[in-house]
Amino acid sequence: MCLIVFAWQVVPGAPLVAASNRDEYYDRAAIPAHWWSEHPDVYAGRDLQGGGTWMGITRNGRFAAVTNIRSPLEKRLDAPSRGVLVADYLKGQASAAEYVADLSVRAHEFNGFNLVVGDSTQLIWYSNAQIDDERNGKPLAPGIYGLSNASLDAPWPKVVRTKAQFASLLCQGAPEDAYFEMLTDTTRASDCRLPKTGVSIEWERILSAVCIESPEYGTRASTVAQLYADNTAALHERAIR
Repeated sequence: MCLIVFAWQVVPGAPLVAASNRDEYYDRAAIPAHWWSEHPDVYAGRDLQGGGTWMGITRNGRFAAVTNIRSPLEKRLDAPSRGVLVADYLKGQASAAEYVADLSVRAHEFNGFNLVVGDSTQLIWYSNAQIDDERNGKPLAPGIYGLSNASLDAPWPKVVRTKAQFASLLCQGAPEDAYFEMLTDTTRASDCRLPKTGVSIEWERILSAVCIESPEYGTRASTVAQLYADNTAALHERAIR
């Protein structure tokens, strides 16, 4: 997952509303969102290379999602897949706080990540690369948030733009199709607004779009998910490539 915007305790009756794009190399095999046969309460896509997932829900209203921290010079090829962090939370019974506390002692084993986990009563953002942020690992306050491949609410152009549009759609009570349309925006940021993350200027331009397009890498799926006050959940996914 490379872009997530979410509203926590903002919409009456729906403690969490999230919209996201999954960006990945096209040749990395994956299965779209489905009920997992070996864990029938889990509904999520499946990364066939790492075995985990990028976002998912459960029948009893658990939610988890992950994004990578873009830091190519610090990437370790022997690190475990970050997708297992989502899968393990969805398959387990630990609360978000318990899960994050356990994860914190082994988080250094993974390449940089942002993890969002919770249910209808508590939502936590945790990153192994943003330890100085006072929100890290603690229950989030009500509000609208955005995550890409840096810290929570980092002012990257696509995060700022999508958060604003997301907030507007929520205020309008817009239909689900409007959120999916928001996620199809292929506009690239101007060079003067691009972050410097250690990749080439050409890649910074490509990656600056909400919906990424390139010959070998891009947005593969868009997802809209909700947690409801009655501890149920819904997730709808649209494949792009």
